[in-house]
Amino acid sequence: MGWLRRLFFRGRLEADLDKELRFHFEYQVADKVRSGIPKSEARRLTRIEFGGIEQIKEDCRERRGTMWLESLLQDVRHALRQLRKAPGFTLTAVLTLALGIGATTAIFTLVQQVMLQSLPVTRPDQLWRIGDQPRCCNWSGYTQDGEASDWSLFPWEAYTLFRANATGFQDLAALQAGNIPLAVRRAGSSGPPDTANGQYVSGNFFQTLGVSAWRGRLLIDGDDQDGAPPVAVMSFHAWQEKYGSDPSIVGSTYQVNGHAFTIIGVAPAGFVGAKMVNSGMPDIWMPLTAEPMMFGTTSRLKDARVDWLDLIGRVRPETNPKPLQAQLQSELHGWLASHLADMSPQEKAVWQRQTLRVSPGGAGFSMLRRDYSESLLLLMVTACCVLMVACANIANLLLARGLKSRQQTAVRVALGASRGRLVRNALLESVTLSLIGGAAGVAVAWAGARLILYLAFRSANQSTWIPVQASPSTPVLLFALGVAVLTGVIFGIAPAWMASHAEPVDALRGANREVGGGRHWAQKALVVAQASVSLVLLSAAAMLGGSLRNLEHQNFGFDPNGRYLVSIDSPLVSNYKQEQLVPLFREIQDRLGAIAGVRGVSCATYAPMAGGQWGNDIRIQGQPEPGPKDDVSADWTRITPGFFDTIGARMLAGRAINEHDNGNARHIAVINEEFAKKFLGNQNPIGRHFGPAPVRNAGTYEIVGVVQNINYVNWAFRDPARPMYYIPEAQTVHFDQLDLQSDQLWSQNLYNIVIWAPGHPQNMLMQVKKALAEVNPNLIMYDVEPYSKAIQGTFDQQNMIASLTWLFGGVGLVLAAVGLYGVTSYGVEQRTTEIGVRMALGADRGLVVAWVLRGALWQVGIGLGIGIPAAIGAGYLMSSQLFGVTPWNPLLLAGATLLLGLAALCAAVIPARRAATIDPMQALRSE
Repeated sequence: MGWLRRLFFRGRLEADLDKELRFHFEYQVADKVRSGIPKSEARRLTRIEFGGIEQIKEDCRERRGTMWLESLLQDVRHALRQLRKAPGFTLTAVLTLALGIGATTAIFTLVQQVMLQSLPVTRPDQLWRIGDQPRCCNWSGYTQDGEASDWSLFPWEAYTLFRANATGFQDLAALQAGNIPLAVRRAGSSGPPDTANGQYVSGNFFQTLGVSAWRGRLLIDGDDQDGAPPVAVMSFHAWQEKYGSDPSIVGSTYQVNGHAFTIIGVAPAGFVGAKMVNSGMPDIWMPLTAEPMMFGTTSRLKDARVDWLDLIGRVRPETNPKPLQAQLQSELHGWLASHLADMSPQEKAVWQRQTLRVSPGGAGFSMLRRDYSESLLLLMVTACCVLMVACANIANLLLARGLKSRQQTAVRVALGASRGRLVRNALLESVTLSLIGGAAGVAVAWAGARLILYLAFRSANQSTWIPVQASPSTPVLLFALGVAVLTGVIFGIAPAWMASHAEPVDALRGANREVGGGRHWAQKALVVAQASVSLVLLSAAAMLGGSLRNLEHQNFGFDPNGRYLVSIDSPLVSNYKQEQLVPLFREIQDRLGAIAGVRGVSCATYAPMAGGQWGNDIRIQGQPEPGPKDDVSADWTRITPGFFDTIGARMLAGRAINEHDNGNARHIAVINEEFAKKFLGNQNPIGRHFGPAPVRNAGTYEIVGVVQNINYVNWAFRDPARPMYYIPEAQTVHFDQLDLQSDQLWSQNLYNIVIWAPGHPQNMLMQVKKALAEVNPNLIMYDVEPYSKAIQGTFDQQNMIASLTWLFGGVGLVLAAVGLYGVTSYGVEQRTTEIGVRMALGADRGLVVAWVLRGALWQVGIGLGIGIPAAIGAGYLMSSQLFGVTPWNPLLLAGATLLLGLAALCAAVIPARRAATIDPMQALRSE
């Protein structure tokens, strides 16, 4: 039965096999009849001979699967041998794929973690937020601005109302919209306190999210009651990194900002809360009712005018969000109506138009998503452009390889090789190459993600932990694998098609007897595409680089040169009374001013570009009540005497705040020129009075000076000039409104110190740290850095985009040059005979060089013709990322075009010079 096995392994279908068996059966019967055996006996004997046929067929099926696998492994080994025989081709292709796939995968790693990641909780799809905008950190008043006046932050009073009446929620939790800096020290310890991020949450916070404790227990509703013992939960990251996974932490008492708290448990690993922010994740969670104990008269818990809570809830099964949203909006309007008597005229005019929306909460409240989504999408598009250039390069390499080996393929067909086997070999070689490049791309992605994290968060304090990992996750690895396999299959089709159409007669033809380039239009089209995409990348990089340069060298309204910014945290002195804080910061200034080389020291609630400022609505004495749509907001901060001289800001009129502006003097303020322009027009501002809304406070502050505009906002770089006023640290106004009084008291804790030391004294960090410890050992100093460095840190996001776009643009440029070089070099090799004939007929070397260069550069020229309008369009698409740079910038576009042209010229010159050295006789003899 050997013929049966041979037939089966030739690949016949089962039906064909049965037909063949019936033919052989009848043939054997007829043969026996011819030899004289009766037909019935002949059939019986033949049936005996064919009795084991089903077993033979089963054995054949089993062996066929094994042999198919062995054949596949053999083809893979053949592909690896072919790649090893061409190390230049293999190395170029692998590096090209690694760069393309690695860049895309690195960006996708961060996109997946920042934009697509769900909270590590039970059934995140059942979580819904009240509000659709992630905000930080406080909002005062009974109305909220923004798109359609949507509410996204809420007071504690509104939260309790929603929780009691919103029946669509199975449970509704509240969490502080920002973080609170903490000083944490184990009870009885005399060492310096540890810094930590704290967050107030409702007692049902962990229950709502559906998480369990790693150790101990988590907060419950009983912990969030007035009079309950102060307890707290520590994050797994803080427990592991700061306290070495010490099991004795649970149950121990810690001093948190000077108050005793019992650590009752550790949150599960990977849980970072429900809000992802740039300033770091919570280390300690405390119940909402502990907030009054921590802040006393500045507490926000019972203040209905202060919105400071995010709300997230788990809906009941089959809850429709639209009726739930309508119910919540009705509850909001009912709550606002109950406070109608407390509203200002402006609030009364618009409170009925206030709205709220519910939105999916499975990803939590991500400030990172809000701040980085646009940047990551831009980088994703840029990385995809690099991948396109890399794929075009791979396609060119494989096309050239397939064309070069077609004579060999034709010989193999002539010798009996099946076309199916040749197609499979070509596809396997391409896929194997892509998988190797994909594996190398994962390494590039890991390094690239670490680079992006460094660029994005390099100015973050060392104690700040951002829960974004550089290691690609399983979905990202599957993404890289999918891209690699897809690349291999798509760009292996062309060589496979060549193999399937190889003709034996081609083996009898000369290998290099081509005199036209028309058959290589696909390669040339890919070079055109590479050139156009590379120009877009280079133009985008030039525009973003120019934007970053404009940002860093704009006029900030003060002089950062020779100045240092000190960031401090004084949580343990937050219990000081106002009359104790004034001498405290006076002593800090005296101690720091005694350092050799220091010419000035001043403190502020927030210094310029340091990350924050306060704000409220303004009323000018003698002016009518503004309309409900009028923008009457202004920012403000507290400062100590000498502040403007210390930061190098110029006074335009009047005087600055001095030592005489103390608690016994009249309440004064210094305004900036934008404040004077917006609220007082052309009038002389000196001596005028103003105050925070409502109008009864209009006479609170007397304007004594006007300072130049100082850029305080480190994120709204498009509109840096904001109305602003400065008030003395030594003065406190006692307002009858709780929110205004809380702002007054909160702002007295000064978080920034500016030191003017033009000589750059040595060991500034250690000297400042020692001086602060002598004033109060509980003062926590994060860092001392040159002010110019602090300013650069505010543009980390823009620096990340510009740096990576330049990197991607450079990679795209190199790949485009390599692609042009490969196509031109291959064309010279394929047309060796033609070049030899031309030179034999009198063409000199210069003409040959010009002929080759002309053929190469016209492809780049077409690419530039396509790429220039595409680059202009890309500039308009990313205009939101540009500062001081127009999308249509002829100088930047000309520079990018020149750079691409020079790279193309260098890539084409090498094969052109090689063509000029061809010996005509040798070229003709080789045929």
